Amino acid sequence: MSRRKFTSEFKVKVVMEALSERYTIQELGRKYEIHPTQITTWKTQFLKNASAVFDKPVKDAKSEAQEKEEHYLKVIGQQKVEIDFLKKALS
Repeated sequence: MSRRKFTSEFKVKVVMEALSERYTIQELGRKYEIHPTQITTWKTQFLKNASAVFDKPVKDAKSEAQEKEEHYLKVIGQQKVEIDFLKKALS
């Protein structure tokens, strides 16, 4: 029998239900076919690392794309100025 691998989305879903305390850990274990100890471990890890969410501002993909675009436009502008300067120098 091979080990089951769980996605982080699944783990978060289970931990959020455990934190809501609508169901006991044993009930969640039966519902998701996971040992209750595993749920407790995930819950502990989640709570231990929860402060990391607020440590660094997360850049979204749009802002990264905008930064790249601005960088490329800056490089293009600099090259245009250099080309114009060289054209004048050769004339």
